[in-house]
Amino acid sequence: MSELALDLTGAKLLRPGEGLRAGTLSFAEGQIAAESAGRAIDLTGCLILPGIVDLHGDGFERHVAPRRGAMTDPEEGIAAAASELAAHGITTAVMAQFHSWEGGLRGPEFAARVMPAIAATRARVVPDLIPQLRFETHLLDDYAGLPERLADWQVPYVVFNDHLPHDRLAEGRRPKQLTGQALKAGRNPERHFEMLLDLHARGSEVPAALDALCARLAGLGVRMGSHDDHTAEARAAWRARGAGIAEFPETLEAAAAARDGGDAIVLGAPNVVRGGSHKGNVSALDLVTMGLCDALASDYHYPSPRRAALMLARTGVLEFEAAWDLVSAGPAAVLGLTDRGTLVPGKRADFLVLEQDTGRVAAVFAGGRVAYMAGEVAARFLA
Repeated sequence: MSELALDLTGAKLLRPGEGLRAGTLSFAEGQIAAESAGRAIDLTGCLILPGIVDLHGDGFERHVAPRRGAMTDPEEGIAAAASELAAHGITTAVMAQFHSWEGGLRGPEFAARVMPAIAATRARVVPDLIPQLRFETHLLDDYAGLPERLADWQVPYVVFNDHLPHDRLAEGRRPKQLTGQALKAGRNPERHFEMLLDLHARGSEVPAALDALCARLAGLGVRMGSHDDHTAEARAAWRARGAGIAEFPETLEAAAAARDGGDAIVLGAPNVVRGGSHKGNVSALDLVTMGLCDALASDYHYPSPRRAALMLARTGVLEFEAAWDLVSAGPAAVLGLTDRGTLVPGKRADFLVLEQDTGRVAAVFAGGRVAYMAGEVAARFLA
């Protein structure tokens, strides 16, 4: 593979502790260089920012299965999703796939097709793809084989969810939207309801089973987190199991407990852009303002990390560097990726070029390779 060696001049760069300043970014052999490396490209009127590290995104579902049951080639779908990721400045993407009783796109069978497709596609796309399994805690029968499956699928990161509607199930009532959910999963609604009741009934077995499973995964070096923590007690329980990442805490109490316990806090960038949670949970914007956020993730909308960071800086909620850190250096640190997240010599040449006036993505490089390029800025590279 031929390596690019370029000097990008005329733009404003975002470097640690310096804010946005005019300068030159040089890179060669896939890394940011300390000295001039090659042909000069004039990027006057642009910003050069560290590539976005997206800690949690499931927007690729529509690429892999654009319609229910219409998944014919998952590798092509993952490749298409990688192109969209690049177009929005995402150079490292955690692809979050469910392993859930919900079935359909979130079922174990779907995961068994998508996870190998991610592994097979990673080498032929430019953005770095990292698979994450979102595992439903009440699938007790799947615990024993999970570590081996993760190894086979090359999954380094697991997040635990519990989406069972426990309140209604405890009363023996049918959950809302049960029929639609069952039909999406290809199940008879009555059988689906019986399955939910059975899973709920085994709830007392879950804590001890989780303790044992998390101990096994920790021993294998798997990174772990929890999703939608609601209380300080729940966060403390996950921390005790070694799950030190709190994804999308639903309350101020849970987020504050995560910060007090030294856990990493991941919030949804769409929540920030929208100004609040569509489910009525605590506002991510409020948590960012209070310093209770280490990373903003795309969740279901790939443009949102860039939009959220720029909005936080434009509205004065955070200084530009602090805002951008929430989508670059911050998430890189959460994943222990010390080779990216900042424009520092020796790090991966992961960066995006934005039009300063519009904030639009003009070019994206990952590992020094072109991931996306368009418009007038592309013409400068090709001249």
